[in-house]
Amino acid sequence: MKDIASPARTKAILEKYGFRFKKSLGQNFLIDPNILRNIVEAAGVTKDSGVIEIGPGIGALTEQSARQAGRVLAFEIDQRLLPILEETMAPYEHVEVVHEDVLQADLHERIRRHFEPGQDLAVIANLPYYVTTPILMKLLEEELPIRTMVMMMQTEVAERISAAPGSKAYGSLSIAAQYYAEAETVFTVPKTAFVPQPNVGSSILRLTRRAHPPVSTKQEALFFELVRASFVQRRKTLHNNLAAYWKDTFTKEAIGGNIREAGVEPSRRAESVTMVEFAALADVFAAALEHADSSHDV
Repeated sequence: MKDIASPARTKAILEKYGFRFKKSLGQNFLIDPNILRNIVEAAGVTKDSGVIEIGPGIGALTEQSARQAGRVLAFEIDQRLLPILEETMAPYEHVEVVHEDVLQADLHERIRRHFEPGQDLAVIANLPYYVTTPILMKLLEEELPIRTMVMMMQTEVAERISAAPGSKAYGSLSIAAQYYAEAETVFTVPKTAFVPQPNVGSSILRLTRRAHPPVSTKQEALFFELVRASFVQRRKTLHNNLAAYWKDTFTKEAIGGNIREAGVEPSRRAESVTMVEFAALADVFAAALEHADSSHDV
């Protein structure tokens, strides 16, 4: 049987079910089996692996994962696709499709129920571009036992996630993602590989889970809070952004002093500041905030 992703079979499936794409769900289906095979290959999937897929569509990527993996769990939010997936996934008994929004799902419980303890797990997904960041951060922040994530996303977002300090793409998303995982763009995908064709460029990003964050910080939540505050207005200096953020807590002079204490020049912009430097800043501000709180208590 032809791959689901072949243009002729995709067209036949869509016509059979009278399926119409919903812009609100960001549906763009891949119609190039080679690209799908390369995505699965990039995840290093074997018969011992379990795969979690988000947004299987009509099952084109799911099929390629099923041919390589021991088990596949796919989350589909669009109820209209469930009967299609029931047909296209019929040959693959080790594939389970659940009708659930992955952002609302208890992923620890799903993994416990669907996979073996300690099983090698990979996330493989052609993500709806409008929810790429929330899905990605949920997967990273929940400390799930996932080795790697290989995801199709908007090229601009992939560049932001994998960006290095000093580049225009580098920002709070780069730091948040790279705190949990090593990020690299594997390859780009032409618009012609989709139906309907998207208006933006697409890339495959691979995120490999780190055993430990690359920096240590006394207060993780404050670290991320400070990073976000530093990038609120990219053209402003670190000093100006943080002075605006903590205007009710510290004087401008105190903010400058704290930044210098961390070994960072206050006149720098956030895009030039490394994760190591942000961790040092967070520790200095954590101590300063603690001191400010204790002064109020006296």
